[in-house]
Amino acid sequence: MPKAYVFPGQGAQYEGMGKDIYMSDSAARHTFDKADDILGYKISEIMFEGSADDLKETRVTQPALFIHALAKVSMLRDQFNPVATAGHSLGEFSALVAAEVLTFESGLRLVYERAMAMQDACDADPGTMAAVLGLEDNIVERVCQEVSDELDDIVVAANYNCPGQLVISGTLDAVNAAIEKLKENGAKRAVLLPVGGAFHSPLMEPAQEELEEAINGTTFRKGLCPVYQNFTAQAATDPEVIKANLIAQLTGPVRWTQSVENMIKDGITSFVESGGTGKVLSGLIKKVNGEAITESL
Repeated sequence: MPKAYVFPGQGAQYEGMGKDIYMSDSAARHTFDKADDILGYKISEIMFEGSADDLKETRVTQPALFIHALAKVSMLRDQFNPVATAGHSLGEFSALVAAEVLTFESGLRLVYERAMAMQDACDADPGTMAAVLGLEDNIVERVCQEVSDELDDIVVAANYNCPGQLVISGTLDAVNAAIEKLKENGAKRAVLLPVGGAFHSPLMEPAQEELEEAINGTTFRKGLCPVYQNFTAQAATDPEVIKANLIAQLTGPVRWTQSVENMIKDGITSFVESGGTGKVLSGLIKKVNGEAITESL
């Protein structure tokens, strides 16, 4: 059965991530050692021995999840034959390497640049995000627009995770105001998330400028399969299109619901999640379509 491989973003990390496969598999061990060499420090030690707080730092979380996901893929060796790949936010970089659009080294360097640029943007202009449960997407979008207009501030729909679960992003004041208004509009829950920045919102524009320069200086190739990208939720194979969508992703929303719907519409019914806990995207995919087949590496 043709399988799409999917890769999670921030939030899927856990303490001791990757230590088991480092000890048990030579291909995985090579991936971790290569990552340490590329970055110039032993991120593997932070992954294996660091605390939950250590792993929450954006500059650690993003490369750690990228490395872990691709170490798991490396364990498949010549059995890895995806019909498509996709990733949630940061996971899109893992998906591009898995599809051989980027080399592992190029992908890791871009992920590290992205993480540092996003950390700088968060420090310079702090924002936040909130999870909204139990509302139609169009209601959440409307409320965000109303609050933005009323306050002359920023709050936008950021992550379309699955039907009835949408994450909003923006300044603290605007997000808090949106939370109250969303509850008035019938949200089952609307709660702040423990994040240090307004990811996938216009507040990430300084990071986007830095990342654009890095992406434009990196070689992208036509991969071995289509990659469904966050910004459009569509399959892409053209390297220039992929680059443009990857740049837009940092300030644009993650259209995960729509990506899964499009993959299923295109005949993909089986999904393999690689990286992190292995459960985050599988759960979301099942909520998008209960008949989808999911497994984790």
